[in-house]
Amino acid sequence: MEIIEFRDVHKSFNGIKVHNGINLKVKEAEIVSLIGGSGSGKSVLIKEMIGLLKPDRGEVFVFGKDVVILGEHEKQEVRKQTGMLFQGAALFDSLSVYENIAYPLREHLRLKEKEIAARVADKLRMVGLEGVEDKMPSELSGGMKKRIGLARAIAIEPKIMLYDEPSTGLDPINTQRINELILKLRDQLGITSMVVTHDMQSVKKITDRIAMLYDGKILMEGTWHEFEGSNLKVVNDFMSGNIEEF
Repeated sequence: MEIIEFRDVHKSFNGIKVHNGINLKVKEAEIVSLIGGSGSGKSVLIKEMIGLLKPDRGEVFVFGKDVVILGEHEKQEVRKQTGMLFQGAALFDSLSVYENIAYPLREHLRLKEKEIAARVADKLRMVGLEGVEDKMPSELSGGMKKRIGLARAIAIEPKIMLYDEPSTGLDPINTQRINELILKLRDQLGITSMVVTHDMQSVKKITDRIAMLYDGKILMEGTWHEFEGSNLKVVNDFMSGNIEEF
């Protein structure tokens, strides 16, 4: 069953086409990685999915509803079921780890403080960072910040997770930790994920299906094995790190 579907999506900025007829389906509990050169519209696509950007033309279905035509209240309902891990984790510097993770719970759910504390502790356990509730973001390493950002994103227990360059700036050990957490969320909670990334090693480890954006369209979609066997020059250049095309 498709949880997310883009139908003939078009988007331009200042007359420059970013999306020129995007068609893509994402199934329940599937991890789909979006790859492509810088400026190919990967991050724009996930912003359209949660209604932060509106396509010039086309439809974006989430849970069977076209986000493009939803009112702001209905878009908020979609966002309540969607978590997002930002590239820089985007923690509030002035708030403790506890308050950072509690923030979306207070914004979206009516929970008692005891329930919030239990939810925060549970999500910290899930990302392997028990007992750091009182720490401030300035006391955390880059890898810890990413994991706290992920704990905050899953605090509302979303059905969809969006990841914007989740391994950027991380060492190999922390990259592996994030990869394992993405797989854990799919396997244990059935979360559907879209991952915007340039990290092809992570793509190989976590992805059920890859979608490559090129020239405003989905040039190719398929498994890692299918991408490795592609006879498209653009795909081969990207997979091998040949930057001439990009």
